[in-house]
Parts: sequence; structure tokens; C-alpha cells
Amino acid sequence: MLRRGRGGRERGSAVVDFVLVLVVLVPMVLGVVQVALVMLVRNTLAAAASEGARYAATVDRGPADGVALTRRQIDGALAARYARDVRARPTTVGGAPGVEVVVSAEVPALGLLGPSVGLTVSGRAVEELP
Repeated sequence: MLRRGRGGRERGSAVVDFVLVLVVLVPMVLGVVQVALVMLVRNTLAAAASEGARYAATVDRGPADGVALTRRQIDGALAARYARDVRARPTTVGGAPGVEVVVSAEVPALGLLGPSVGLTVSGRAVEELP
């Protein structure tokens, strides 16, 4: 007579269920973490570029000062490798003279060592009048 219940034929099925769920769940969690990492880097670069543009647009500063501030902020928040390509140039913002700071960086798309995705963000500010 076969007895079903505790310790019967279902023994070990919890391990199989656990593995089957992990095969789906782990890549999903890692994907969400990776997207969050890329978005963090993009938002940090955009904030630094905007702050650098505002700094460069003040009366006694120039585009080089905005680039230097942007690089310092990126280096302090992320890493110096994200601040390698920072440029500033005069531009018009809503018809008024202004400054634009552009940051281009490579962000790892798959883990910290995987292939990279290129990001380009910019910040603009209207120049102050003396």
C-alpha cells in the first residue's frame, strides 16, 4: 500500500521549484539593478552638467570654470572616468546668450565590467549681465 503525504513521492520537489523560480527571478532582479545603475549615472551627469553651466554663466566666470566644476562634481559623486569628456561652449538659451556644458561618458551596460553604453547629457544656463 502506497502512502501519500509527508515524506512521500513529493519529497525534494521544493528544491526543484526553488531552482525554477530562481532561473527567472535572478536575471530580472539583476536587470532592474543594472537599469537603476545606468539611470543613476545619467542623472548624476546631467545634474553636474547643469550646475557647471550655471557656474560658467555667472558674471566673473567662463566656460573653463564650468568644465572644472563639472569634472569635480562627477569625480566626487561617481568616478573620474566619467568626467573625461566634458565640454563647454557659448550658446543661446531662449534667445538670450548662455553657456552649455556637455558631458559624454561610457556606462557599463552589463555589470560593472561588461560592454558599455554611450551617454551624452547637457546643461544650459543664461549668462548673467554685468
